Formats: sequence, C-alpha cells, structure tokens
Amino acid sequence: MSQLTIFADCNGDNALLQSIDASEITTELAKVNVRFEQWQATETITTDTSHEETINAYSADIERLKQQGKYQTVDVISLAKGNPSAKELRAKFLFEHTHCEDEVRFFVKGQGLFCLHINDKVYQVLCQQGDLISVPELTPHWFDMGSDPEFTAIRLFNNTEGWVAQSTESEIATQFPLLD
Repeated sequence: MSQLTIFADCNGDNALLQSIDASEITTELAKVNVRFEQWQATETITTDTSHEETINAYSADIERLKQQGKYQTVDVISLAKGNPSAKELRAKFLFEHTHCEDEVRFFVKGQGLFCLHINDKVYQVLCQQGDLISVPELTPHWFDMGSDPEFTAIRLFNNTEGWVAQSTESEIATQFPLLD
C-alpha cells in the first residue's frame, strides 16, 4: 500500500502527516511539484516477463510521459530478494543527492522509499506496485530499497547517461526512518 509521511526536516521522530490515500498523496506531493500517479498494466506481468514486454505493457503511459517531459531513454531495473550485493546497492542511494534531470520511476513490482527534502520538510513516499513518482531536477532526496530488496521499476531519463547523482554533503538521510 502506497504511503506518504511528512516530517519537519529537524525531527525524524514525529510525523506531521501520514496518509495511505492515493488521492491525498497525489495532492500533497503536487503542492511541492512532485508527480505521483498510479498506473495499470495492459497485460499481466510475471517473473518471466522480459524488460521489453514490461515496457510494452505500459507503453501508453510511457509515451505520454516521454512527450510531456522530453524523456529520451527508458529502461527497466530489477533486483531479486537474496541478492548478495544488496547491502552495497542499498548504500549507493542512501545519501542526500540531486540530479540535473527529473528522477522518474514506475514500480512494476516490489517497493522503494523515496525521501524528498523540500524546503523545511522531508516527504517520505513509499512507492509500491503500480506507483509512479517523478522527482523534479535539483530536488534533494535519497532512496531506500530496504535490507533485502525486491523490485522491478521502469526508469525514464532526459539524458543518455542515465543515473548521475551529485551529493549535497548533508547527513540528513541518516536522521530519518528507513525500510526494514
């Protein structure tokens, strides 16, 4: 179940707002220019579905986003439970950083926690199967995939280099709850 939790950026212990209502999540995130949508596949997605078939199952929504955001590259990233590199992969994203482009992710399977540091608040968005999040360029954020991650996500990029992060050098990501 998707969830939004908002904290003051100086207090990771007490939530200012918590919601599992998709409409409220969409509304709250729109206030800070973050896109949140829920998509449905046109075909059944299984563990045997190829990356190409996954992209084809969501092609109408992907094409709409590509036109709106001038995205050039689309790919699929998958991580299975029990991955021996999970600890290292998790650490790669657990620091506050920005990008020179939007970070657009659609969760086909599994989940991930996006933590956005906007103004004086931290917006934690638990994205699960069917959720799309688009974090605007230069928005400080970090991502937690959990200690034993399992997810498949479609990624859209404005540049052909893919994921390039610039650290903010802040320690804020260590001060807020993470996934188990």
